[in-house]
Parts: sequence; structure tokens; C-alpha cells
Amino acid sequence: MLVTSGTQQALRLCAEVLLRPGDAVWMEDPGYPSARRILEACGARLVPVPVDRHGLDAGEGRRQAPSARLAYVTPSHQFPTGVTMSMERRLALLDWAREAGSWVVEDDYDSEFRYAGPPLTALAGIDARERVIYLGTFSKTLFPGLRTGFAVLPGELLERVAAARLVSDRFPPSLTGEALAELIRDGGFAAHVRRMRSRYRIARDLLAELLPRASGGLLRVTVPDQGLSLLALLPEDWPPGTAVRIRAAAGIEGWLLSETRLVRKGPDGFVLGFSGHSLPALRRAAERLGEAVRAWSPGAVAA
Repeated sequence: MLVTSGTQQALRLCAEVLLRPGDAVWMEDPGYPSARRILEACGARLVPVPVDRHGLDAGEGRRQAPSARLAYVTPSHQFPTGVTMSMERRLALLDWAREAGSWVVEDDYDSEFRYAGPPLTALAGIDARERVIYLGTFSKTLFPGLRTGFAVLPGELLERVAAARLVSDRFPPSLTGEALAELIRDGGFAAHVRRMRSRYRIARDLLAELLPRASGGLLRVTVPDQGLSLLALLPEDWPPGTAVRIRAAAGIEGWLLSETRLVRKGPDGFVLGFSGHSLPALRRAAERLGEAVRAWSPGAVAA
């Protein structure tokens, strides 16, 4: 395992080691824009692989780029849709990686916050051939300014990725790592996650209840079983650009669904985080968003 300054550094280091300019990379579509920028900066040719309610479709990835060098996935809580990759799709992805000699980067950015059902098995946990690079972070579980993540690497990659970090980050700070290790050993980290899981469940449920009501039923909310964000979709037939105007009118921050797509199609919507905010602040934001949605609906604008 290699401790890094967050998952973005970990992804960048892995991309530098594994990719050559022009290499094909499967990218979830929609998917995480920050990961997309990192891969593009390393010269990757991104292949948009569609995501449905079962997660990334490895069959479609095979059709488009069967010999892609790498696949980037968020299987436990897909960003931004919130879906969980099915076991069938997980096995299909691992089968492809084994057959093609390719790598899978599993970004498990907030799996600690699961609100229903048993804990999910990571891709890395069922990968018998060591084709999965597992990325995790403490910035979600503790606080963003911590900037501490980690990469669990197959044995053949550890020295190469560590050498790549040595070029730009020769003496990474050790103080925070030692403090985190002590927090984990003493049980404080597990207790914190349990406490915050309960709080975040309440925050998730508040948004899920308020948004449809505040928008007069115009927003369709997908309620995830896991994670720190949810997706609120606009009606599919609304004009392009409406979501941008609604976001500005409501005075909220966050990704639009359209901003996470490589192929621009389907309805737009709002990727709404609910961690780090008080319940009153979330309530006010949901009410502002609902009001803006009603005001910018095609019927209201035409009137």
C-alpha cells in the first residue's frame, strides 16, 4: 500500500506509470470529471462506457475498445448516478482485465457510508489475478483538508508507482499518517464513521423528501444506499442549458449531470452533496433549488 496526498495524486501516479499517449482508457459515462482531467492530462484516449442501473457495461467497453490499457470505475457508489455495480458486471470487468492484460482502477471514495444492507465487497477483494488498483481516501471520512489517501497496488506495480512519486514528492509528510494510524488503532476512526453514518443518513433522507416537494414534483430524486451525494434529475424534455440557469438562480454549488458526461445525451440534473452541511442549511438550499426549478420550468418561462 502507498499513502498519497489524496486519490487524485494516486490516480495521477498510476496513470503516469501505466499509460502512454494515445492509450485507450475505459471511462464511466457519466463519470467523475476530475478523474477524466487527470487521465486526459496523461495522454489517455478516453472511451465513454455507458453506466446503467447495474453499473459500467463491460460488454460495451469490449465492443468499443477491447484492448484498452485501463478502466476507471467507481463500483461501490458510482459517481454521479449513485448506482452500485452488480456482481455480474464486476465479474465481467475482471474477466476482461484478465483476458486483455489490462488494469482496473477502483476508486472507492466513500464506501464507508453505507445505509442499507451488508458491506459491499470491493473489486480488489475478488480479484484473484491482481489486475485491480484500489484507491481510498480519508478526505471524505474525516475532512477534505486532510488530503490523505492511499493506493493498494498489485505487487508488480508498487515499486514503479513509488518511484514515480519520488520524482515529484520525495519527502511526503509523515506526521498526519502517524496520527491517522493511531486513530485507527485506538478505535476512534471506526467510532467516528459510525456516528457520521447516522448523521449523513438523516441528511440524505431530508434532501430526498424535500426536493420533490419543493420542486412541485419536477425533480426526480435517486436515493442511494451509500455515499455522500445524490442525484436529482430534471424532466428529460427540458431544453439544454436550463440546469445551468437553475443552479445560478438557486445559488447552489455542485456538478450538473451534463458536466459529467462524455456523450451529451439524456436528462440533466444536479449532483448534490449532503455532507459537511447543517440540516437547516440543507433545508434552505433544497427549498431554493425547488423554487428555481419551478420558476425555470418551460411552462413558467413561456408564461
